[in-house]
Amino acid sequence: MIMARIRKGFAAIADRATRRLVNKLILLFTTIIVLVVGSLTIISYQMTQRESVESSIKSTTNNLYLVNKNIEGYLAGIEVLSQPQLRYDEIMHAIKNEAEDYASRQYLENYLRDLFFSRSDLEAIYFYLVNEDRYYTIYREAYTISSRTGTDAEITGLNWYKQMMQSKQNRAYQSFLTAGEETGYAVNTEHVSMAFHKVLRSIATREPQAVLSFYFNPKSMEAMMKDVPLTEGEHVLLLDPSHKLFYADDLPFYADAADAELTTQLTSNVEAQFNWDMEDERYMVVHNAGQVEGWSLVKPIPYREIYEAATKTRNVSYLIGVLFLVIAVILVALTANAITMPLGRLSVQMRRFSEGTFDAAAPVKGRDEIAYLTRRFNHMVVRTNELINERYKMKLVEKNAMLKALEAEINPHFLYNALQAISTKALKAGTDDVADMVDALALTLRYCISGKDIVQAHEELQHIERYLALQKARFGSRLHVVTEWDGMLHDLRIPKLSLQTLVENAIKHGVERVSSPVTVLIQARAEDEQAVIVVEDDGPGLTPARLAEVQRQLAAGWDERETDSIGLHNLHTRLKLLYGDTANLTIEAKERGARLTMTLPRGG
Repeated sequence: MIMARIRKGFAAIADRATRRLVNKLILLFTTIIVLVVGSLTIISYQMTQRESVESSIKSTTNNLYLVNKNIEGYLAGIEVLSQPQLRYDEIMHAIKNEAEDYASRQYLENYLRDLFFSRSDLEAIYFYLVNEDRYYTIYREAYTISSRTGTDAEITGLNWYKQMMQSKQNRAYQSFLTAGEETGYAVNTEHVSMAFHKVLRSIATREPQAVLSFYFNPKSMEAMMKDVPLTEGEHVLLLDPSHKLFYADDLPFYADAADAELTTQLTSNVEAQFNWDMEDERYMVVHNAGQVEGWSLVKPIPYREIYEAATKTRNVSYLIGVLFLVIAVILVALTANAITMPLGRLSVQMRRFSEGTFDAAAPVKGRDEIAYLTRRFNHMVVRTNELINERYKMKLVEKNAMLKALEAEINPHFLYNALQAISTKALKAGTDDVADMVDALALTLRYCISGKDIVQAHEELQHIERYLALQKARFGSRLHVVTEWDGMLHDLRIPKLSLQTLVENAIKHGVERVSSPVTVLIQARAEDEQAVIVVEDDGPGLTPARLAEVQRQLAAGWDERETDSIGLHNLHTRLKLLYGDTANLTIEAKERGARLTMTLPRGG
């Protein structure tokens, strides 16, 4: 009820707004201005969006590539640090004899000290002797550097140890940014971001002799990551080839990203960038994988930040467009009033004319279209006065035409009455068959001259019985008729004489052309929402050329109709006029005879 009132109120407002031409002109030009300004703003906004995305992708890709080169160099430096190189034989000798030789133990401790002081980002170094289950360590403690030895038999059961032993490079990286990572050593992981483990093997036997473990603080990694510029909402992640996290500017964000399957999309997307949704935020993710180690730098960028410049431009465009619209509406209103004022004067005179003042005339000023329209109106007023006088003459002519039409209707009725008189005389003379034929002809004539164009099927069937009675008197036993009419279709409304046209065609092209008996089947059946009426015969049929010609004539327009198929063509045209495309008339050849099919909608 409320919605109906609202719609009615809007309709009343729209009616008042468009009642005057000046309002229509203002509405028209305002709409055009709004469409032009809105379209330009939207196009500009979309172009700015696209340029912002392309610029962001290009700059971020180049930046991540350069930073990843630094990371590759950092990892390569760690790899070089872990290799004894020229001191390999001395280290293997010291490992073999450290249990009995004090000099060997001192050599190993000095070796670790040299490694520790060679870099500033080391928090601890552990040197684990595989066969002895003992390790040497040097680590940063408060403001001093300490070293000691210890034993631990559980190192070989840790995940990083197994991963290192299975690695072709004899190494393993370990991240401490996520919980659950075990070191096997007494390392304070609060100051450590990652570890690097390297197994040293015997050159002769390839058996593992020792494991060198470096534990790094995040200083060097953070210094490199500062080269990745981050604005509000942007983040950067560093993942190893197995997508384990080794750096994140915001760990809670990474936890949410892992829940949103960011790493899964990284695995499935081979492109350098892709779209990713997390909660209510949509991101463009740009990532770069190192060519040597395969570590990935990942930078999710929220689209709202990318589109910020485009949004500001759009808002400014809208503001300018509104200001321009106000100025344009004022100018349009002034111009429209100047244009429509002569039309207002003309409309006053037209209203007087419509109320019966037939001498109304409007003043003509100028030579534009409105002046021309005013002159034509004045001319119409003069012509109307002349036509009023001619109208009386036309009324007299119309009455005479009606009288002649009534006289023309008398002729068919006179013929019907004459046939009835002949039938009566034949009955008196004892020629009953002649009387029956005359009665059938009289009823057929009466049916044909009835004013109805649409009849019920049972009326058409009664007419067909009388029509076939006349034809059987003509052809005798040569004509045999079978009727299979669905009882549901007796009240079907069909065009008058449509069934006769189909039966007449079957008699003309079937019975008349042969001397042998011919059976004509009249059939009607219901199919879904349609009624299908079929008339077929087992006469000589149609040649392919004749069938193609008849089908062509049925498909031809009314002006292209030909005399030899005028009945079928007329019926086809009537069906299209009465029912449209829901009705159809088709003809097809059988092995013997032909079949005509008329399809009608059951609903009329």
